[in-house]
Amino acid sequence: MTHPVLDSRRAAVVTGAASGIGLAACLRFASLGMPVCLIDLSDAALKRVQDQVAAKAPNGGKDVLCIAADVSNAAEMAAAAATVHDQFGPVGVLMNNAVTRTGGGVWADPADWHKALEVNFWGVLNGVNAFAPPMIERSEPAMIVNCGSKQGITNPPGNVAYNVTKSALKTYTEALQHELRNTDGCRVSAHLLVPGWTTTGDRAPAAGAWSADQVVDHMISALRRDDFYIVCPDNEVTPEMDRTRILWAAGDITENRPPLSRWHPDYRDAFAAFKLE
Repeated sequence: MTHPVLDSRRAAVVTGAASGIGLAACLRFASLGMPVCLIDLSDAALKRVQDQVAAKAPNGGKDVLCIAADVSNAAEMAAAAATVHDQFGPVGVLMNNAVTRTGGGVWADPADWHKALEVNFWGVLNGVNAFAPPMIERSEPAMIVNCGSKQGITNPPGNVAYNVTKSALKTYTEALQHELRNTDGCRVSAHLLVPGWTTTGDRAPAAGAWSADQVVDHMISALRRDDFYIVCPDNEVTPEMDRTRILWAAGDITENRPPLSRWHPDYRDAFAAFKLE
């Protein structure tokens, strides 16, 4: 299957592009014939992967642009957008993937909370604000993919700051898609990528985790169907398990249970017995 964006030969821009899901996405976009801009915080990390992406691109290094920028800095993202437009012209895909797990629990250092919000939430808004207006103005098919997390939906105990940023990103991306589809002449769509357990970086592959390539395979197939919610399973969690957990979490509100009842000892047996109808 093809897609008017994925087959457009217009540029793809990916943040957090030097490793993991971001790098896998860059390699895939390049293999589809799209010029690719990699944005990451570290210039050295970008240089290490530039040749890998160029090897997949039809025109080699001419189709690859690396920009070291901090996504939490709106001015740096605006400058990056200007550079991409000067070198590659219209952008077909914007993938906001940059992330930090800095944060912690309810009582964690507020500075760590600020860092999490600045990268995971404001970094996405900065990317959209920098790149989306010209995409909308062209009235051509284009995509914005924001990388969320299941933790932003089911809110497991642990890194609460991370969960909050991904929950906010889910809400924002839903509203963004609503706004785009109700804008006259706009042919840009927004999508929420929700990875499962994924092996990224230099970590050894875990038996239960998907690889970054598997996540991107799943994402590309879903984008071709024009799916908004792109929820990825992994080698331990099936789509049915994901749906069960998501519906149970929503039921905390509709059934007036304690929040996070999935991890509440009084509801352990009820959750274990909960089945999709």
